[in-house]
Amino acid sequence: MSNNLPAPNGPGRPKDLAKREAILEAAKRLFLSNGYASTSMDTVAAEAGVSKLTVYSHFNDKETLFSSAVMAKCEEQLPTLFFELPDGMPIENVLLNIARGFHLLINSAESVNLHRLIMALGSQDPKLSLIFFEAGPQRMLLGMERLLTRIDQIGALSIDKPLNAAEHFFCLLKGAANFRLLYGCGEPLTEDAAEAHIQEVVGLFIRAYRPDTTR
Repeated sequence: MSNNLPAPNGPGRPKDLAKREAILEAAKRLFLSNGYASTSMDTVAAEAGVSKLTVYSHFNDKETLFSSAVMAKCEEQLPTLFFELPDGMPIENVLLNIARGFHLLINSAESVNLHRLIMALGSQDPKLSLIFFEAGPQRMLLGMERLLTRIDQIGALSIDKPLNAAEHFFCLLKGAANFRLLYGCGEPLTEDAAEAHIQEVVGLFIRAYRPDTTR
């Protein structure tokens, strides 16, 4: 299954981006409240205030819509631009920006509920779990891998396995607090506690991959 957006259907008027956004917002609400199986393209169309034909003109099928909704949520907190390496920007600042966006994303009520939904349905429909993983976690891992490869190439850090390093970075950021949220036995960190955690993780990461570190 491709996660790419459908190509324009020949010449003519561009698709209405406002309608596309309305469809995505409706899909996110319905997938979370009703579950994947109970959410149809008809109900999404009604919720978004558009025709079913309009929904299909933007998204070929329900799997594509679900994938796009997950990507849209990730894009809100972690735009692709976050994984770029602007000239002159300290590596620490780049990593802090990514860390803050990721921490907000995974601890939002919407993200926590979506993870719970996938965990509940994954054993029944592994394909749904794969769609979610490719649209969300894998997209971020690959973006981070590309960034860390570039950081290694310029010699700012020494990272011989950038994909492994990306996994370490995000897992450290999730930490125990996110597990408690997912299990329903904890509250989100306060703003100050979250920032302290982010600063600590980025500091640990930089020290672990500093070029002069003996491993």
